[in-house]
Amino acid sequence: MVTAILPFFVISIGGTAVALGLIEGVSDLIASVAKIGSSYYSDRIGRRKPILIAGYALTAAKGVMAFATTVPAVLVIRTFAWLGRGMRSPVRDALLAESVVPEYTGRAFGLHRAADTAGAILGPASALGLLLLAVSYRNIFLASLIPGVATLFIVLFVVQDRAGLMGHGKTLMQSLQALPGGFRRFVAAAGVFGLGNFGHTLLILRAQELLAPAWGTARADAWALGLYVWLNVVYAAGAYPAGVWSERLGKRRILGFGYFLFALMCLGFLVVGRGIPGLAVLFALGGLYVAFVDAMEGALAADLLPPEVYGTGYGVLGAVNGLGDLLSSIIVGFLWVRVSVASGFIYALVLTGLGATLLLTLVRDDRVGE
Repeated sequence: MVTAILPFFVISIGGTAVALGLIEGVSDLIASVAKIGSSYYSDRIGRRKPILIAGYALTAAKGVMAFATTVPAVLVIRTFAWLGRGMRSPVRDALLAESVVPEYTGRAFGLHRAADTAGAILGPASALGLLLLAVSYRNIFLASLIPGVATLFIVLFVVQDRAGLMGHGKTLMQSLQALPGGFRRFVAAAGVFGLGNFGHTLLILRAQELLAPAWGTARADAWALGLYVWLNVVYAAGAYPAGVWSERLGKRRILGFGYFLFALMCLGFLVVGRGIPGLAVLFALGGLYVAFVDAMEGALAADLLPPEVYGTGYGVLGAVNGLGDLLSSIIVGFLWVRVSVASGFIYALVLTGLGATLLLTLVRDDRVGE
């Protein structure tokens, strides 16, 4: 809900695409730092749940954005929320990787991403419905506190650590040195892709800009949110099949295809007109790329990592992705405002296509370690 209306809210209080890119990027940077620290610590103590609780509590607090009146205030609140997201995400992925046998990691991560995205469908859909009922942005932020608090209670009373998980005495540097070469090459390719993989709020903003001349601002907002809901529907529908296909075709190939889909989507935004059908196709490509990338990055990492450094490995991967998100969102936002919208999409197309090429040429397929 918050992500869906954030670009409109930022613009309404005097922000620009540069401000939106800065909010996205700084939040992702803070999350990246948290990912390494929290995930390493979970390996060291042999417990995941306490970090999950803290992470979900911070994430739920993003609803207090309802009281923000300036762009810096939005930046601070979003940063704290993404700090929580950074703390919990790699720890959650490590717990998931520990919960299934290796041959089913693809479908396990696909199932998780599909279930996670079911909420991402209901959230923007709820925001859209509330906007159509003339509910203010601030009241929608307040409504987002309800599922956030509910999630925290589920983590408190349902989620459990894997029985028999043992901590280790390694320092952070020793844990990083234990990451195998194949995983490091994978992270390098993912990092290049991340340098072009800008935030979805900019896609929403671009759709609104293209539709506003014909539909007016209010209806363009609604259509842009509807397209974001459509992206998440495609994402949810594609995540589990991507996991199943990876067991036959290989996780690296499915992930590389996902990287190329993002580049194709950027190419499409360079030529798309102001009609809804063309945008619907591009947002569908966006949903497919997210389905393939989100499911397969986690699953491929499980193949390439030794179990004793699952947490650290997922933290490093998340941190590199977050740093890429920071740079890509800021760079694309800057190019958007200072040069042209097309220049931002060209930049993203080149970097994501290069990341796909590196992944398919430098990383071996579905092997543990090297």
